[in-house]
Amino acid sequence: MALFQKGQSGNPAGYHKGSRHKATLLAEKMLADDQNEILRAVIEAAKAGDSTAMKLCIDRLVPLRKGRPIAFNLRPVETAVDVAVAIGELSRAMADGELTVDEASAAASVIELHRRAIEMTDIERRLQKLEEASTR
Repeated sequence: MALFQKGQSGNPAGYHKGSRHKATLLAEKMLADDQNEILRAVIEAAKAGDSTAMKLCIDRLVPLRKGRPIAFNLRPVETAVDVAVAIGELSRAMADGELTVDEASAAASVIELHRRAIEMTDIERRLQKLEEASTR
C-alpha cells in the first residue's frame, strides 16, 4: 500500500516544479554582475598556462560542434522509388568513406521523413478520389 498517489507530492507546500534554489539564483546574479571580469581572468589564467582555465575556455567558450554540413550528390526525392535510390546512394557514400555511419544515419532519417510525407500525400490523394467516386 502506497502512502502517496502517483504524481502527488509528499509535501504539497514545497517547491514548485522548475523552481530554483535561492543560493543558485544568488550565485547566478553575482556571476552576471562580474561576468566580464571573470571571463578576462579565466582567459588570462589560460594564457599563463593554467590547464584548468584552458579546459574551461575550450569547453565553455568554444563548445564542440554537434554535426557538420555534409555535401554529396543526391537526386531529388519525389517518389517511393526515389527514396530507395537515395538510400542506395547514402549506402554507397558511406561505403566509399564520403560519409560516416552517423552522417549517413542522420541523412537516412531525413529521407525517411520525406518518405512518410510522400506516403501521406499519396494516401490523401487516393482517399479524395474514393470520396469523389462514392458521391457520383
